[in-house]
Amino acid sequence: MNSFRIIDLPEKYVPLYCVCLEDWSEEIKEAGNHKREWYEKMKDIGLGVKLALSGEDVPAGMIQYYPIQYSPARGENLYFIQCVWVHGYKKGRGNFQKKGMGSALLEAAEQDIRERGAGGAAAWGVSLPFWMRAAWFKKHGYVETDRRKQAVLLWRRFKDDAQPPEWRKPGKEIPGNGPDGKVQVTGFVQGVCPAMNIVFERSKRAAEELKDKVTFLQVDTSEPEVLDEWGIADGIYLAGKEMRTGPPPSYRKIKKRIIKAAGR
Repeated sequence: MNSFRIIDLPEKYVPLYCVCLEDWSEEIKEAGNHKREWYEKMKDIGLGVKLALSGEDVPAGMIQYYPIQYSPARGENLYFIQCVWVHGYKKGRGNFQKKGMGSALLEAAEQDIRERGAGGAAAWGVSLPFWMRAAWFKKHGYVETDRRKQAVLLWRRFKDDAQPPEWRKPGKEIPGNGPDGKVQVTGFVQGVCPAMNIVFERSKRAAEELKDKVTFLQVDTSEPEVLDEWGIADGIYLAGKEMRTGPPPSYRKIKKRIIKAAGR
């Protein structure tokens, strides 16, 4: 018998959801208010969130999914699973992994997506054996449809006429210099991922400290039209080139990278 239960996100746990169950983390405080703003927008246009509560009703896992047109992927009548996360740290509420929570969350989300009339569920995973492993989704019946570096796009068909999704293609060129002639730091921020929000906020702060050498452009990608225009959901670009962002580099490292880019 499972020592947990799956519920829809109640209002009292929204603040906890917005920090991905990591309210104990000092680092997550650097993520700003992007996630809450994204949630307030998306909750009325298709966002689904489910929590796994342990036997003591401790929030221990979560899954979030929403219409694919708001995601880094393209598709028709599909939902995009942004992440499945079961708390696995010794810090905070403890390690709840390896108890079947992830599978239960995925099953509950799929049932909800079916009831919403979608033709299928898309998800993304990493080709390497760590967080959000693509192999885990494949074990649950998902099939790979596209790949971009280590990010694998997968899906599961619910209706016979549903078509597989694909990653968004690169949009317009990201300028290396701003209109003032300075090297440009371009920050794309959707808001859904606190880890990416941390990188965005650190990059923005570093760019502001170096404003005599660089200019900073913020691109809000929470709207489908902006995603279509750029083909990017989250990311930091230094002089037009993408910066590696995972796991989140420290503020010091980000600032050094910006200085290096500005010196070219």
